[in-house]
Amino acid sequence: MTGLAAEVESDVPGGAPARVSTPQPGDARLGRLSLNQRTTARWSLREALDGARAAGLPAVGLWREPVAEVGLGRAARWVRESGLRVSSLCRGGFFTASDGAGRAAAVAANRAAIDEAAELGARTLVLVPGGLPPGDRDLAAARARVAEAVATLVPYARERGVVLGIEPMNPVYAADRGVVSTLAQALELAAPHAPDEVGVVVDTFHLWWEPGVHALLESSGERIVSYQVCDWVTPLPADTLLARGMMGDGHVDFASFTTAVARSGYSGDVEVEIFNADVWAAPGDRVLATMARRYVELVEPYL
Repeated sequence: MTGLAAEVESDVPGGAPARVSTPQPGDARLGRLSLNQRTTARWSLREALDGARAAGLPAVGLWREPVAEVGLGRAARWVRESGLRVSSLCRGGFFTASDGAGRAAAVAANRAAIDEAAELGARTLVLVPGGLPPGDRDLAAARARVAEAVATLVPYARERGVVLGIEPMNPVYAADRGVVSTLAQALELAAPHAPDEVGVVVDTFHLWWEPGVHALLESSGERIVSYQVCDWVTPLPADTLLARGMMGDGHVDFASFTTAVARSGYSGDVEVEIFNADVWAAPGDRVLATMARRYVELVEPYL
């Protein structure tokens, strides 16, 4: 294989030979695949929508910052014109401020995020819980503040038809991003609310390591409101936020993990969300081709 064909069929970031052919638009195996905008971070909203359509993907996961760059009204119009589903909007959350003014500001910001999700047609707003405030070491109190904020937001989100999706994060981020570290903790936070009000975001990067996670996934039922996939790669980069790899490049057992998600009854979209400097540096269409191949090989057969 030479020239353009070789480039299209090689994987990113390492350029390894393709294991399966790139699925073409209309391939039924792509029916639940969603491009999370962070996977092609250099693309604008317009480029992400156009790129997803060109690759035959039916859905995108949007981020608030690129939406804000073009304006909510224009972004919503572009989404409607694209015909793509919005699998989720990222992100709300960051509820752990210890002072009353900080907590009130977080609630107000999340109400705005709920409004944006409703306008964009995103049923799920992803909530990143937030880390410990400066100088604070009380994880239990921080988690309690997350629970309080979620309860405050539920009526507002319910009125607008938006489900709040709590995303448990790998413990490496507990101090600065996510005091909710396990699926078990996220399910406990969601439990006081109806499944169509508060659910959990299941991300392989964050949860692949959790003891007993497969049994928890299988029993989660309607609580799973988003399934996100990418790999855990080592050695970890200096910025651990960029430790996400393309499926198949790291340590995650996608077959068993996805099987457990499927057994829960989850039938929604599957987002590929990758934070990785090498992936970001690659041409977006090449990233999507690699993503589609890895998905149909490693994830889709087990849904």
